[in-house]
Amino acid sequence: MTDEPMPQITRDSLMTLEAYAKARPQFRARVMAHKKDRTLQLGGHVTLIFEDELTIRYQIQEMLRAERLFEDAGVQDELDAYNPLIPDGANWKATLLIEYPDVDERHRMLARLIGIEDRVWVQVEGQARVYAIADEDLDRENEEKTSAVHFVRFEFTPPMVSAIKAGAGVKLGCDHRNYPAHVPIAPETLASLAGDLA
Repeated sequence: MTDEPMPQITRDSLMTLEAYAKARPQFRARVMAHKKDRTLQLGGHVTLIFEDELTIRYQIQEMLRAERLFEDAGVQDELDAYNPLIPDGANWKATLLIEYPDVDERHRMLARLIGIEDRVWVQVEGQARVYAIADEDLDRENEEKTSAVHFVRFEFTPPMVSAIKAGAGVKLGCDHRNYPAHVPIAPETLASLAGDLA
C-alpha cells in the first residue's frame, strides 16, 4: 500500500444531471472505448473489467441518472459506495463477471464455482502469483452457489509495480478446480493497467 491518499471522486467533480444528459453520448462512447483495453476474457465464461477513475466516474454518473439523485446525501452514498473501487497506486481493482447465457447452465456452474473469486490470480514475470482479495464490501456467495458478479483487488509489492511499469510480462489466471485457465495480458491492456500504478 502506498502512503499516497486514494484518488477520490468528489461531488464537485461530478456533472449535474442536466449537464450529464447533454454530455452522456460522448462520455459513454469515451468510456466504452477505454473499457475495451481494460477488459480481459479468462476462459470462455469469466470476464474481468479492470476499473479506474474514469470507469467508476461513469458508474456513479449512471447511477445518479438512473435514480435521479441530486440531493447531497444520495450523491454522497453513491460516492461512498464507488470510490473504494478506484485503484490506489499499488493495486488493480476489477469487476469479475461469470457469464453463462443459458439459465440452467448458469445455475449449475455457479454451484460448481463456489470460491472462484479467491482463486483468480495475476502473476508478474519472475514474481509470485497475487491472488485476488474479493468482495470486501459484502459476502457474495453462500453454501449453494457463488454470485455471478464479484469485486476483486490484486495488491502488488513495490518490486512488482516496478516490473509492470518497466514492461514485464503479466498473466491472469484461475486455479479453481472447476475452472482452470490462464492468459497473458496483452500489451495494450497492460499499458492501460500500468497507468493505475504509482
